[in-house]
Amino acid sequence: MTARVGELLAKVNSPSDLKKLKLEQLPQLCEEIRRFIIDVISCNPGHLGSSLGAVELAVAIHYVYDTPEDKVIWDVGHQAYAHKILTGRRDEFYMNRTYHGISGFPRMAESIYDSFGVGHSSTSISAALGMGIAANLSNNKKRHHIAVIGDGAMTGGMAFEALNNAGVSNANLLVILNDNGIAIDQNVGAMKNYLAKIVTSKSYNKFRDKVWLMLGGGTPYGKNSRAIVKQIGSALKTTIFRRANLFESFNLRYFGPIDGNDVIRLVKILKALKYIQGPKLLHAITVKGKGFAPSEKDQTVFHAPGVFDRKTGEITQDKQKGLPPKYQTVFGRTIIELAEINPKIVGITPAMATGCSLNIMMTKIPDRSFDVGIAEQHAVTFSAGLAAAGYIPYCNIYSTFMQRAYDQIIHDVALQNLHVVFCLDRAGLVGEDGATHHGAFDLAYLRCIPNMNIAAPRNEEDLRNLMFTAQKEGIGPFAIRYPRGRGVMPEWKTPLHEVEIGKGQILREGKDLALITLGHVGNDAEKACTKLEAEGISAAHYDLRFLKPLDENLLHSVFKKFKKIITIEDGVISGGMGSAVLEFMADHGYSAHIVRLGIPDRFIEQGSIPELHHECGFDTDGIIKAAKEITG
Repeated sequence: MTARVGELLAKVNSPSDLKKLKLEQLPQLCEEIRRFIIDVISCNPGHLGSSLGAVELAVAIHYVYDTPEDKVIWDVGHQAYAHKILTGRRDEFYMNRTYHGISGFPRMAESIYDSFGVGHSSTSISAALGMGIAANLSNNKKRHHIAVIGDGAMTGGMAFEALNNAGVSNANLLVILNDNGIAIDQNVGAMKNYLAKIVTSKSYNKFRDKVWLMLGGGTPYGKNSRAIVKQIGSALKTTIFRRANLFESFNLRYFGPIDGNDVIRLVKILKALKYIQGPKLLHAITVKGKGFAPSEKDQTVFHAPGVFDRKTGEITQDKQKGLPPKYQTVFGRTIIELAEINPKIVGITPAMATGCSLNIMMTKIPDRSFDVGIAEQHAVTFSAGLAAAGYIPYCNIYSTFMQRAYDQIIHDVALQNLHVVFCLDRAGLVGEDGATHHGAFDLAYLRCIPNMNIAAPRNEEDLRNLMFTAQKEGIGPFAIRYPRGRGVMPEWKTPLHEVEIGKGQILREGKDLALITLGHVGNDAEKACTKLEAEGISAAHYDLRFLKPLDENLLHSVFKKFKKIITIEDGVISGGMGSAVLEFMADHGYSAHIVRLGIPDRFIEQGSIPELHHECGFDTDGIIKAAKEITG
């Protein structure tokens, strides 16, 4: 399906082209951008709702500020599609998130207009403040630094750390709070309630009306702008701050709330704010999914809906019957079973309830399931507190986001040997979200931590049994990592039973070489073994199941029988399972030719999961190739 490029959008290949348009033409341009995004994303899936809501923000920022000299940082980065389209990537946008295409997030190596790489949340204020201080040190005090923070990113503790630092700086910093009330699921916590009070406050709305009068249609700019800004400051003092304002308490000048989907008013107030030096915050209310009725109605589904009909919004369903479930669904259904058996089990997620399927438990057992917002560090230590009080928290965090809580894993959980179950969703290569979202490092960064148990299921039955085993009393920290996407068992709801911790399994006997796998990639290894057998190569297959503790008895048997071994993992080979096998060989005086397959020592960009597995050489074809080379 061809994406429609409107008459104004066709003229805009850069912000300098955008500035040639008249102010009154900007609403039409916004609608053309919105239509273009819908057309492309309906066929090439991506993050729809957030970017539809931020169209006017992108247009107004690039219309008012001198980018790329002025620096704009988007947070979370998936709201930046309009920004990409306006900055020379319109004709490449159909390759958004595709293999060898453009990233779904701003990326410094991709464009001079992408001031900072942003895939994880709550980083923009810190980065923009750093750039602002650097500008001061370089005596470039005219440069503006804009952090657009939304989609729940303001719930992250790092954002508050940055606000605290920004308030005592003299950086030329503007924080635009893109307040759409939702991350993937509805925002949670006291910050959400506070912002809601601001939006509904009569005094705040009186101030907003005064701003519109001062920046109204007939107001000339130029010499009167400074007077307008002074009036805004006066209005702030006399109308609003009869009670404390959170952002003012951080020493940031606060403006808003304003309609973030009114591009003309946005342009006018941004022009006025350019005259105010120092740190300031503009509170913009936007609608996630703006301009596309289905996405406005169901904002969670249309956060990243997959393929859909651009006219009706109907999402294309997989027509094949009897498909295996997603691992996320297996987790969501299994934790309900476990929680019904064991009243001590609780579920925790940092703003990923729907993505990880904890929303099922939140509906059925709401008093024992918690969405703590985008706050991974808090999620881990909150879980530690629950464990210290005798509960068994199943803390579900995407592997890539668990990196943000590394100190908490070590200091608050492992050091105290607390019984926290980490369910690491999206482990391994995740596909189109690319380098910022691949769960590449968890095996390596967890393996070195004392007291930690680390397991990876090969299929849905394994996942259920590991989750069942993880509630065992006195077990200590227990990490279960599983990939994004479907498993291999259409009939997946098997009876629950306990597995022996640190015990692997022999899946296939062989005589020429041994394949040692961990996790879901074992299914590709099984296919490879079958194909190799047909070509006269006999490969044994061992599934470790546990990276820590290692099944040393199994490894002893492997090294006593085989001199040619291939390790296969969906994680970095530097420090991962292959490294553990090499260490075991060295520690016990064995000698063998070992080939390690996994994610190489570089960042892997976006693409489908099969494409990326093939690039890294650990799909079925890659395993066969390695086996032929090691035996040839």
